[in-house]
Amino acid sequence: MTEKREIPIHVPVLARVEGEGTLELRVRDGTIEELRLRIFEPPRMFEKLLEGRDYAEVPDMVARICGICPVAYQMSAVHAIESLFGAQPGPWVRDMRRLFYCGEWIQSHSLHIHMLAAPDFLGSASIVEMARGHAAEVRRGLKLQALGNDIIRLLGARSVHPVGARVGGFHRAPARAQADALREKLAAALPEAEALVRWTAALDLPADEQDFTAVSLRHPREYPMNEGRLVSSRGLDIAVSEFESRFVEHQEAHSTALHSLLDGQPYLVGPLARLNLNFDRLPSPVRTLADSLDVKFPSRNMYHSIVARALEIVVAMREAIRILEAYEEPVSAYVGVSPRAGAGYGCTEAPRGILWQRYDIDATGKIAAARIVPPTSQNQARMEADLRSSLQSLGTQQGEAALRRRGERVIRNYDPCISCATHFLDLRVRELKHG
Repeated sequence: MTEKREIPIHVPVLARVEGEGTLELRVRDGTIEELRLRIFEPPRMFEKLLEGRDYAEVPDMVARICGICPVAYQMSAVHAIESLFGAQPGPWVRDMRRLFYCGEWIQSHSLHIHMLAAPDFLGSASIVEMARGHAAEVRRGLKLQALGNDIIRLLGARSVHPVGARVGGFHRAPARAQADALREKLAAALPEAEALVRWTAALDLPADEQDFTAVSLRHPREYPMNEGRLVSSRGLDIAVSEFESRFVEHQEAHSTALHSLLDGQPYLVGPLARLNLNFDRLPSPVRTLADSLDVKFPSRNMYHSIVARALEIVVAMREAIRILEAYEEPVSAYVGVSPRAGAGYGCTEAPRGILWQRYDIDATGKIAAARIVPPTSQNQARMEADLRSSLQSLGTQQGEAALRRRGERVIRNYDPCISCATHFLDLRVRELKHG
C-alpha cells in the first residue's frame, strides 16, 4: 500500500522574491521524483495589447511590463523597431542609452543584493532584521539604489516606468548642469560601490559547483548592454535576429510562464552568465578588483551571482561617470524615422539577463504582431534543474521548513521577476512511501 503525505507551507506575503509561485515536490523513498516550479500569474497579454498600436506607442507601453526593469523593455523595443526602419540615431543617443541602462543595473542590482539576497547569507529574515547588525551596509545599498534611480530620472523624467525614451532617441536632452551634478555624486560614491564588491565576496557563500550553459550578448569592445551577438559557453555565436532558430519556448502545464530551451536544453542568463562570458570585457580597474577577490570568475557556483551583481554595479558606475564626463547637449535628442513593413529584432541585457523582442510592422507603422521573451522565463528550466540538485543534496528528510528555506535561497540567486505584484513561495511536498 502506498502512503501519501502532503505538507503545505505558506510563506509570509513579503517574501524576498519578486512574484508568486509554488514549489511542488513529489518524493519517493527520499528521492525527488518530480519537481515543479509553478508560476501562476494571470496572463497579462502585453503582446496582444500591442497589436494595432502605432510603433511610437511601444516604448511607453512595454515599460509597464516591469516596475524594476522598464528600461530593458524600452531599449529592446527601440532597437528592434529601428533595426527594421534602418534608423541610425548616432553616437549621442547610443551613449545616452548606455547611460540609461547603467541606471537600471545599479538600482536593480542594489535592490536585489540588499533586500533579497544578502539576508540569506547573514541569517536574517529580511533587510529590516539585517539592518540591526549591518546598518552601514544597508544604508550604502539604499544610497547606491537611489543613484541608479537618479540616472533613470535624468533621461526618463521619472525613475519608475520612465517616459523619456522614444524610437530614434529621447524626447529631450538633459541640461549640462544636471549631467555634471550627477557625475559628481557618482564619482563620490564609486569607492562605496567597490567596497560593496569586497563585502559580497566575503559573505559565507556555499560551495555548489554546477554544470550549466551560460548565454549572453557579447560585444567586440565593451561589456554588453544594448548591443552584441548572442553567445554561449558551448560555442553559440549568432545574430540577435537568429534567436528563434535556436531558442524555443514551450508551455508546461504547471506554469503560466513559458519555458525556454537552447537546442532543447536549459540555459542560464543574467549577471553570472554575462560575467563568465565577458570577463575580458571588464574595464581594467574592475578587472583588477575582480582579480583581487577570493571568488574567481568564470564561476560555476550560482551563489557567486551576488558578487557578479556587485561587480556589474561598479561597471555601470564607471561607465556612467565616463559618459557624463564627456556630456554635451545635442542639437536634437532624437532622429526622425520612417516606417517600413517587415520584422524587427532587438535584444539587450536586462539586469536579469537577455531580453529579446520581435515586432512585425506594416507599412503604416502599426504593430501586426509582437513577441517578447523575458529573462525570467528563460531561466525557469535552469532554476528547476538547480532546485532538484540542491534539494536532493540537502536531503528531503530535513523537513519542509529546511526545504523551503533552501528552495527560496536557490531561486533568489536568479533574481526572478515572477510578477510585479504577487508573492512567493508556497511549498508543497508529497512523499510516497512503499508500504
